[in-house]
Amino acid sequence: MKKFIYLLLFISPLATAEQLLDEIVAVVDDSVIMRSELERSANSIKKQIEASGNPAPPDSILNKQVLEKLIVQKVQLQKAEQVGIRISDAEVDAALTNIARQNGISLVQMRETIEADGFNFADFRDDMRKDMITERVRYAYANSTVKISDNEIDLFLADNELDQGEVDIQHILIAIPEGADEATVEAKRAVINDLREQLIAGADFAVIATQYSDGQKALEGGHLGWRPINQLPPIFAEQAKSLSVGEITRPLRSASGFHLVKLIDQRDQTTKMVDQYKVQHLMVASDEITSPKDGMKIINDLYQQLQDGAEFAAIAEEHSDDYDSAPLGGDMGWRVPEELGDRMGGIIKNLDINEMSSPFQTEAGWHVVKLLDKKQADVTEAYKRQQAEQAIRQRKVQQTIDTWVREIRGEAFVDIRI
Repeated sequence: MKKFIYLLLFISPLATAEQLLDEIVAVVDDSVIMRSELERSANSIKKQIEASGNPAPPDSILNKQVLEKLIVQKVQLQKAEQVGIRISDAEVDAALTNIARQNGISLVQMRETIEADGFNFADFRDDMRKDMITERVRYAYANSTVKISDNEIDLFLADNELDQGEVDIQHILIAIPEGADEATVEAKRAVINDLREQLIAGADFAVIATQYSDGQKALEGGHLGWRPINQLPPIFAEQAKSLSVGEITRPLRSASGFHLVKLIDQRDQTTKMVDQYKVQHLMVASDEITSPKDGMKIINDLYQQLQDGAEFAAIAEEHSDDYDSAPLGGDMGWRVPEELGDRMGGIIKNLDINEMSSPFQTEAGWHVVKLLDKKQADVTEAYKRQQAEQAIRQRKVQQTIDTWVREIRGEAFVDIRI
């Protein structure tokens, strides 16, 4: 539990007497980073690294890495404020509750554990909010920018074998500044070559990544986790397919700089089979005209007519507020339950063929459903198109985010004072 929490985000320890004598360590446009903030974050990262079983880098290196991470975070938070992105208390609470649930404890127990370890839960909560805001502003920008056409999907499917499996990888980036001269490029090349030699000689990849990598996951030992091969940047995908587990690539060059990638593990993907259900639907919507209470009375009256022998299609066509299915006698066609929400999907999966549900309520209103048929369908081809779109989107989104973060970091006024 403790290890998992430390891996999630920067956790701030309780204020100490020394923190009363604070100072500015960096100015980032209209924001500042205080020494206490840097020390809290560095202390948290050090605990994260130690919890993973790796030695922490020297404080000078760690502080430099953490300060840069805080600077990039400040820039993104300012962009989020400019476009009006907010994260409500309810959203933060939901995220914290989900973390607690994943660890098999209650939110109260998680708070007690954090505070028992000497950490401030209010700071933990604030860091969660910042992480959520920066993630939202990055993806809001990328999703508003990235567009994918059917032609791109067709070309991708023609040029790529989709069932390539998934890989678990680690990554080191030695960044090259935009517009760098040849001497700078060669100096960076020498660094990446030296790091690879150290790794081949037996150095720990996570330790090297933590100390030297400029990648966004540097402080997590460069661990990118499981990724579908077809969603990796092309420069990584080609190398990943040819690596053996435990093997490290030669230095790879991209617009960002030089990269090293290590294959930790790999696994296959399988044919996509799904259970599909042919469903009829009768709905009484809850809106300004029909209250939930009135809707319950209406649906119960219609349900009684169905039980008395009325045809479902006739009742749905005349009375249903589901305007897509009502003209078809309530026929929703073949559907995957998960598409219909947890409540309706769960009810449908528990019906026998030709069985009708009792009235039930969702946020949209009151419903009765009838299961007409059930089958298992091979949706591999449709799934491949979906995969292709996701792969293209993932590549474009990540490239767009990386470029955008570098741009706003480069455009920001940053005055480092340590």
